[in-house]
Order: sequence, then C-alpha cells, then structure tokens
Amino acid sequence: MALKGRKTNKNVPIMSHEFVIQNHADIVSCVAMVFVIGLMVQATAPISYMFIAMQHNVNQSEASNQIDPYVKYTYGSKDICAVFFYLLLCIVTHAIVQEYVLDKIIKKLHLSKVKNNKFNESGQLLAFYLFSIIWGGDIIFWENFIFNISSLWEGYPHTDMSSMLKFYFIIQMAYWLHTYTELYFQKVKKEDMFPKIQQATIMFMYILAAYIFNFSRVGILLLVLHYLSEAMYHILQLLEFFDKEENNNKVMQTVGSLASNIVFVTSRFGSIILAVLTFWFGLSQQSAHQGIDLQTFNFNSPGFRLLALFSVCSLQAYLMFDFITNQIKQFREIQPYYSGGGSSTKKVVNKKQLLKKQKDNVKRIHDEDNELTEVDQNTKKPSPISR
Repeated sequence: MALKGRKTNKNVPIMSHEFVIQNHADIVSCVAMVFVIGLMVQATAPISYMFIAMQHNVNQSEASNQIDPYVKYTYGSKDICAVFFYLLLCIVTHAIVQEYVLDKIIKKLHLSKVKNNKFNESGQLLAFYLFSIIWGGDIIFWENFIFNISSLWEGYPHTDMSSMLKFYFIIQMAYWLHTYTELYFQKVKKEDMFPKIQQATIMFMYILAAYIFNFSRVGILLLVLHYLSEAMYHILQLLEFFDKEENNNKVMQTVGSLASNIVFVTSRFGSIILAVLTFWFGLSQQSAHQGIDLQTFNFNSPGFRLLALFSVCSLQAYLMFDFITNQIKQFREIQPYYSGGGSSTKKVVNKKQLLKKQKDNVKRIHDEDNELTEVDQNTKKPSPISR
C-alpha cells in the first residue's frame, strides 16, 4: 500500500526538501522494508533480527527449582537498534493516521490552517495515548501490578522484564523520538517548536530513566496515569471543533471540562502516591539490596531514591502549577460577565460586550478565510451576526 503524497500544483525536484517532505512516508516505509526483507536472506538475517526482534533475553538456570515458562528480557546496547526500527514504523503510522483518518475529518469541517494544525496535533496525540493506555493497562493487569502493589518494590532490582513490558518501553521511546522528525516533515514553525521539543524531551528522558534504572514496573503505572489525563484533555479539544451551536453545547463543554479537570488532578495525586510508596517506603524496606551495585544494576540507595522521588514529584508539581495558572486565567476572563452594578448597568455592559464580540468574530472569520486551504477558498462562511 503506497501512501499518497501531498497534492501540489508543481513538480518538485527529486532531491529537494519538498520532495522528501511530501513523500517521507513512502521513503521511510521502503527503509523499514529493507530490514524485513533482510530476514529472508541467511547472510543478513542476524542483522535484521537485531533490529526487529527483542534482544538480551535472560538464560534461566536449569538447576533452579522454579523455571518461568515465559522468556524474560533485560536491557542492553542492542535495544538502540530496535528503537531505531520502530521509530521508522512510528513515522509511517503517523502518516497513515494523518491521511486516512484526520485529513478526511478535516475536509468535512473546513477548518483554517491554524485550526488544522491544532486538530492534527490533538488527533495524533489522542491516538497514541489511547493505544498506550489500552496496551499498558493490559500489561498491568496480566503482570498483576495493581492487585499486588508490593510487587513494585519487592525483588528489586527488576532486571528481568516480560517481552510485552520490554516491547512497551521500546515503542514509547521510539514514539517520542519520532516527534523530532515530525518537526521537519510537518514544517513546524520555529515559534511552535519549543513546546513540542520540551514535551518530547521530558517524556523520553523519564521513560529512559525508568527503563535503565530498573523502575519499569512503577514506570508503566505512572505512564498510564499520565496518558489518561492527557487523553481526556485532547478529547475535549477535539470536541470543540465539532461544536456548531454554542448555546446547545455549553452544558456538554462544562461537563467535559469538569471531567477532564477531575481526571487530571486525580492522576497527579495518584502519581505522587505511587512514587512515595515505591521510592520512600517500599524500596527502603529492601534491606538485602541497599546501595548502588553496577554489576547487578541495583540503584537502591537513599540518595538515588530521593532523587527519583524528587524527579517524579517535581514534574507533578509543575503540571499542577500550570493547571492552576490556566484555571485562574480562565476565571479572570469570565469574571467580568458576572460582575457589575444594577440591572440597567448589566444590560449596557452586556450590549457593549455583544457588539465587541460580534466585531471580533467578523474580524476573526476574515482572517481565517485568508488562511483557508485551497479546497475551502470558495466556501462561503455564514456571518456570526446572522446566526
């Protein structure tokens, strides 16, 4: 299946940046196919297998009384190859979701270029968050991390991982690394790059730290909690693009915003509770595995536990601070509508605000009309005054 490139009115040179951007999904899929075809050739199969399959499986001793029927894995340098291969697949998947899902929805909505970018960003992130929540929740259920919460710290260091748990972290790292490539493929403006780079860098560093320092069990729980709150936020963002009648959707927006806020705050406090239970109470009770030992990949020392706890709690505090700041800003914006003197004063104020809002809407629609895509240039938009 070939992915369609973006339509253009002129033929671009093959070796140009525009050609690479328009056909990047096909180019990347061809590179990924090289590794797949390499499995069919005996000479190149070991190299291709190193990129596609999970590496560093743990050999269990036959003298052990209890042998796990499932193959366990640890981490190592060969994981870089797997991250690279699945980074390519993330780029291709990103293009498939964009072309066969988001672009078809956008054509029906007739959005401006600015709103197109916001819709695409929320749509892509929501697809990834929902996928990660479902997959991560399935791993948490089968690994019994919820009903046996003490397994988050008992037996540390958790150097052995199941194949699905290891694969989950490989995909997570590959996805957030592919975000950097999308800055080029999507031709993101310089002023819009920093928030995306900041988010991708923070997420990648936290996932990598949990993977390397053998905190994968508590790490996957923290990821699912974080993705749950982010998914609720982006669902609310996408619903706003489908709202046509403001009066009929005020209740829905209010309920959706309240639910999103509750999930966000709950996720933040849940993450802090998990971090305190694991790093402050749980790991401190593992007296047989105290201190840093690089040979056994043990990082259970008081200083390291405090650093890990501070890292998690500081991120949650930053997210809560940003959340509270936005809530205060929104409250200040709507406060003038509910303040004023007598009823006559309120009517005058409301009338002035209505006229100002109508003028702003006319100006906004005129600006958005100039930013419409070529398909929507001839589409006549109704005036907000005539609604």
